[in-house]
Amino acid sequence: MAELTERAVSARVPSLARETLRVVNRRDPLTVFEGTSLGRCLSLVEGSGIGDSVVVTTPDGVLRGVLTERDIFKVIVGGEIDLDAPVETLMNRTPRTLRLEQTVHEAIALFADGRFRNVPLVDDEGRVVGIVRQQDLLKYLAEAFPEELLNLPPRPHQRMKETEGA
Repeated sequence: MAELTERAVSARVPSLARETLRVVNRRDPLTVFEGTSLGRCLSLVEGSGIGDSVVVTTPDGVLRGVLTERDIFKVIVGGEIDLDAPVETLMNRTPRTLRLEQTVHEAIALFADGRFRNVPLVDDEGRVVGIVRQQDLLKYLAEAFPEELLNLPPRPHQRMKETEGA
């Protein structure tokens, strides 16, 4: 069994954080072309069941913008919304992106600084090659440790005198 100490964990995390995003499982984004109605985008988000963003691309896959669930709900809560309006009316035209060559650490820093839940991955030509989510990074990090470690209490050196609960 691996050494399950804070020192062992601390030693392992930096090497994991230096890995590139190529090692992280990622998903295909919900993608639409410019001109797609906001109603259609909302249906895609609703149908995904995961509160995803909609990535807007050109027909050859170049990123043009991102429409987040927050963007949609901010407008809906604030008043009237024309669901027939094109996605360009609400999308962020300068979204933050990551590249597969960037590190897990850089992705974590971007998520923390920007309070993002997911970020498009692009290649050198700006074509969308996937999307990385916070949970993808957490799953990658968690899978690197044995189950015994993940099931330890927050402070393993502290022991309960008796079991909790009835």
